[in-house]
Parts: sequence; C-alpha cells; structure tokens
Amino acid sequence: MTSCSSPDPNTLLGKADSGHLTIGIRFDQPGLAEHTLDGRFVGFDVDVAEFVAGQLGVKPSGITWRETTSATRETDLTSGTVDLVVATYSITDKRKQLIAFAGPYFETGQDLLVRRSDTAITGPETLNGRRLCSVTGSTPAQEVKARFAQAVQLVEYPRYPDCVTALLAGQVDAVTTDGVILAGYVTQNPELLKVIGKPFSTERYGIGLRKGDPQGQAALDDAIKKMIDTGRWADSLRANIGPSGYPLPAPPAVTER
Repeated sequence: MTSCSSPDPNTLLGKADSGHLTIGIRFDQPGLAEHTLDGRFVGFDVDVAEFVAGQLGVKPSGITWRETTSATRETDLTSGTVDLVVATYSITDKRKQLIAFAGPYFETGQDLLVRRSDTAITGPETLNGRRLCSVTGSTPAQEVKARFAQAVQLVEYPRYPDCVTALLAGQVDAVTTDGVILAGYVTQNPELLKVIGKPFSTERYGIGLRKGDPQGQAALDDAIKKMIDTGRWADSLRANIGPSGYPLPAPPAVTER
C-alpha cells in the first residue's frame, strides 16, 4: 500500500508503513470481540480488524489490541490512543462530526434480551414500568424510551456483562442493544436467556478512524470489500456468530463516505 513517496506518518497508511497499528476493540462481547481467559483475542470484529490490517501490510503480531467502550470510542480515536476502532460501532451522523468511518462491514438491528421464562415482554412497546438495562454512552435504551415506552425505567452499567448479570439476578427485566451482540450472551446461558428476535432499528457497523484521512478510509473500504469477496467475511460469521442461532445477514454494500 505504499507509493514512491512515503505516506505522512500521521495518517493511517503512514502508521501501517511502520508495521504496527493500535486497534480498539471490545473485550467483553462473545462472538464479536472477546479477551479470553488464556489471553487470546477472538471474534468476528477481531477477524475483520486482522484482515484489514493485513491488507495495509500489518501482520497480526504487529497489532496492539486496546480495549475501547461505547463511552470512549470517539476520544480514543481523536486523542490518538488508537488508530482504528472495530467495535460494533454504528455509523451515525452525530459520530461523523467527530470521526470518520469506513464500511459498513455489518448490518444488524436493535433487539431485546430477556429471561427465557419471561412471556410478558414481546417487544419494546411492552416495557412500560419495566427496568431496561444498557451501557453508559450507548443510545439504545434512550431510543426505547423515546419511541416505544415512555414509562420504562432505564438502568445503566459500564459493560454489557454487568447488564446480563443483573438480568439473570432479576434486578432488571431486559437488556437492549444490537441483536448480534445479545446473541453472544445467549450462547453462554441458552437455558436461561433468549433474544426476542424482533429488531426495531437498523444499525450499520463501520470501522472508525480519524477525520481528514481519505486515503486511509479508501484503503479500509477496499479491504472490507476484499474480505467479503474472498469469502473470509462469511467464514468468520459462521464460525463466530453461527453457533448462537442468530440469522446471518448478507454482506452490506460498502458505501460509507
């Protein structure tokens, strides 16, 4: 990915030229991005990050993984703490005021995770008077309150596993975020949890990078397209998300600019 003249070292391609990138991912999302007890980083987002980094000339051994959260993704990028964010990062106009996106590389929708024994919650409109959990800095719970159930009680925790623990303990009645994220937690407790399976939004995941780097953005778009075209995208989804029973979508059109 180099030309006759070396790219600006402050750009994505310039950083990749050094053979090293720092990539922000989640450490706590089964099937998507997880830091395992034996020290590995596994999941669909991890595979996407490794593939695009490889297309920029950076080997897996040249990647430094850094944990990012819903509340810190923009500041991690703008401060230079990370070079890329691949972390179930929905493309929104508000976020594009601060950072840039490549992609999308995946599309999903907001859904609800509830206890398997719960028959009363059948969708977001049935949450009035219930306790709904989401993570600090994320928007799904506020969306439910604004659009479907004004009398819902919102509960926030720093991480999704905290919400899932509270759900299992009966301290909250439902957890909301994207269906593909919730599906990962069902695989850990299939006899106790279920996803309602009625998505009520469209979320398009992009790779976050700093603004003002059109060459880096274009290189990432090309890398995502190649991952899809070679079949690696579908292989990773089947391996990481398939066991949850979540319906695997077709690849999105990579159009973000």
